[in-house]
Amino acid sequence: MKDSFEIIEISEKYRKFVVKYISDNWGSSILVSCGKIHDSENLQGFVAIEKGVIKGIATFEIVGKVCEIVSLDSMDKGRGIGKALVEKIIDKAAKEKCSMVWLITTNDNTKAMRFYQKIGFIMSAFYKNALNESRKLKPEIPLTGNDGIPLLHEIKFEKILL
Repeated sequence: MKDSFEIIEISEKYRKFVVKYISDNWGSSILVSCGKIHDSENLQGFVAIEKGVIKGIATFEIVGKVCEIVSLDSMDKGRGIGKALVEKIIDKAAKEKCSMVWLITTNDNTKAMRFYQKIGFIMSAFYKNALNESRKLKPEIPLTGNDGIPLLHEIKFEKILL
């Protein structure tokens, strides 16, 4: 069956929804990775749309020749929405002549770790107790994550583009 969703750039039409979704699901409209604050109001990104309804959101930031995936959310798991969003970011990064796409996930997010490895990312760094510092920038970060696992560490995944 052909995918019934399409991937489009976040436009002003969808920006308000994206910011509210991130705020409702990530604790606030800001996101923190590697000690850097990202404001979802200003991030580039893509949405997966099906019959006028947003089914997935991905945000990113390109700095120099490196692209960071800042957030990825799929509202319908198992349909390829997350993978399609990541592929769209990789395509954009390649067009911008980026040498690498990278992202951070947390130690509790084992599903994300499996997902990123399945689509060709490699685990490239482990930042022990990084969330203690992140909470200074974003106190809304909970102490416990998925499956009751303490939220402590950041794990970097990357994909080299050549």
